[in-house]
Amino acid sequence: MDRIAIIGLGYVGLPLAIEFGKKYRVIGFDINKERIQELKKGRDHTLEADLDGLRYATDIHRSASDRGLSFSDKEDDIAECNIYIVTVPTPIDSFNTPDLKPLIKASQTVGRVISKGDIVIYESTTYPGCTEEDCIPEIERVSGLVFNRDFFAGYSPERINPGDKINTLTKIKKVTSGSTPEIADRVDNLYRSIIEAGTHKAPSIKVAEASKIIENSQRDLNISFVNELAFIFDKVGIDTNDVIEAAATKWNFLRYQPGLVGGHCISVDPYYLVKKAEKLGYIPQVILSGRHVNNAMASFIASKVMKLMINKGLPIKDSNILILGVSFKENCPDIRNTKVVDIYREFREFGANVDIYDNWVDSDELYNEYGVRTIPQIDKDKKYSAIVLAVAHDNFKNIDFEYYHKA
Repeated sequence: MDRIAIIGLGYVGLPLAIEFGKKYRVIGFDINKERIQELKKGRDHTLEADLDGLRYATDIHRSASDRGLSFSDKEDDIAECNIYIVTVPTPIDSFNTPDLKPLIKASQTVGRVISKGDIVIYESTTYPGCTEEDCIPEIERVSGLVFNRDFFAGYSPERINPGDKINTLTKIKKVTSGSTPEIADRVDNLYRSIIEAGTHKAPSIKVAEASKIIENSQRDLNISFVNELAFIFDKVGIDTNDVIEAAATKWNFLRYQPGLVGGHCISVDPYYLVKKAEKLGYIPQVILSGRHVNNAMASFIASKVMKLMINKGLPIKDSNILILGVSFKENCPDIRNTKVVDIYREFREFGANVDIYDNWVDSDELYNEYGVRTIPQIDKDKKYSAIVLAVAHDNFKNIDFEYYHKA
């Protein structure tokens, strides 16, 4: 019976560990001791986990020898596993260059515990070639084993959509791949055992890697197109939403809405593809153009708000501005690469007093990441010159904006 180690217990790894834990013996491994303690208590600050499923998977670990989920921050505890699934982040640095350190360190961890015949599967989003060219050599170096002789690899890109309680892990078709035809079948069968929506077996690891990177790059480009339309139509003097409403009457029009593009996928993954292309001697034009447009959206929004304030005769310096929402998307606490902070900073540069309210987000986590805090609640006695609905959390629908608006 397979024993599975899930390395990295964030938004991707935890739901995966829970589902596998219902059918296999699983150890969820993370170097963050606080995270391990939180999960052992049945809690999840990311709000991604099915807590009933978490309790079920951990409960059966105590009563069954062949199934169930446990958690550890000790490498020795995962040494008896024969399948290692890596689900660590793949961020970018301040220069928009891929940061492979989490992936490399996870590969080194695998190298210290892997044995002959074992399989390592990567789910972290990265450029085509990364698994076999960057990660596997680290495992070989640390373990002394030979790839595709002593151990094998697979790649199955994560498709977690933070905050989405409908399109969850088991409801989304899974792309799988393996380093040999036999391993590809084994990896596919493994995921097929938990994914209700089924699987798609890609012909190679590189194809599977590329499939994920273009999913998010395509969405980034689609949004950048409507964002650029918003820039243009603002100068024309017409409402972009009115234009989209009219255009959408044709059956083949793709109805995207302008807005901020943040998060761990769409605003990051295109840079991984760009890096790979540049390494091969090709400088992407369209992908980088889309990134440039989307990165300019926060400045556009802040500038638009301040122009409206000036037109209303409202001073910007020392004015009160309220921003509603700071997570990168609605109805989730995820603040990774949020662009709302850029709007906040634009207002602050012009001397405004800015409050951010978002009861989904941990204020300490926001401060540690961006140096900004949220207010615990909106002051009923405070009036604002401008209110920016930055994130469409459901709980904002009941706010009486006129009450807080400065007359």
